[in-house]
Amino acid sequence: MANVKIIQTASFVPQKVVTNDELSKIMDTSDEWISTRTGIKQRHISLDENTSVLCTRVAKQLLTQSGWSAESLDLIIVATMSPDSYTPATAALVQGNIQAQNAVAFDISAACSGFIYALEVAKRFLSSPDIKRVMVIGGEVLSKVLDWQDRTTAVLFGDGAAGVLLAKDETKQSQILAADLKTFGDQGKNLIAGTTQAICQFPNTRDEKLEAFQMDGREVYKFATHEVPASIERACQKADISLDEVTHFILHQANARIIQSIAKRLKQPLDKFDLNIADYGNTSAASVPLLLDELNKKGQLKRGQIIVLSGFGGGLTVGTHVIKF
Repeated sequence: MANVKIIQTASFVPQKVVTNDELSKIMDTSDEWISTRTGIKQRHISLDENTSVLCTRVAKQLLTQSGWSAESLDLIIVATMSPDSYTPATAALVQGNIQAQNAVAFDISAACSGFIYALEVAKRFLSSPDIKRVMVIGGEVLSKVLDWQDRTTAVLFGDGAAGVLLAKDETKQSQILAADLKTFGDQGKNLIAGTTQAICQFPNTRDEKLEAFQMDGREVYKFATHEVPASIERACQKADISLDEVTHFILHQANARIIQSIAKRLKQPLDKFDLNIADYGNTSAASVPLLLDELNKKGQLKRGQIIVLSGFGGGLTVGTHVIKF
């Protein structure tokens, strides 16, 4: 397996910010109710830019910051559960928007674990001699599948996109050390969004509306607090890395309480578990790379550090990478 290096990070969120106080004006909730239960204070909402637009903004940033040309890309993967359409793929739209004519492009749908799954696919592609430069983006416009009267889901989610550029690193100074991916399809009913019905209405034109988010919060909480620590432990074991050697645990920002519980189960100090959920809410596949980019921009990520990326959510799924940054 090729040694893979994260070359560049980037992110973009829509300008529109919706605070908890604003939500309290349209539903039975309050800033105190939301913040104490989730850690969320606000979220960014896209008013007129679809998922591919947010992802394209990230793609252009990545190219500008790295100095790479679009033509030099071999592969573009977008992780999303809120694509522009069934087809074309959001990744294909991004590829066209940036004129990356040499890149193969496709989407991965694994909800909040999507970026981790996409990263693993990218790593395996980079083992091929034909693939040298890869762009991986997690992007979501979840606001379009929310019921804004349902306080159990609408208060949780936000929109945004973030991603990375990857390349082989023969020096082994940076590499993805190990991964742990697991799917629990028998629990998939606990988090559902965008369901369509296979009902033929021939010869009438079908008037289809995607179903809004539905979530069993208690079951998802129980799943995350048990399965995420187990996944992190397995991945670190595969990498022959102790938990104490990890500098940053960069987890999907689903709920501050979940992350606190995971830190406790792993017996690691909470200050190693970075948080930005207060500002962005749950951005699903964009969550992990958004936090990764934020830490990178602040200069908190250093080459050679051991970091853990872990996503968890719809599917139900969990995915973890141990990375020597």
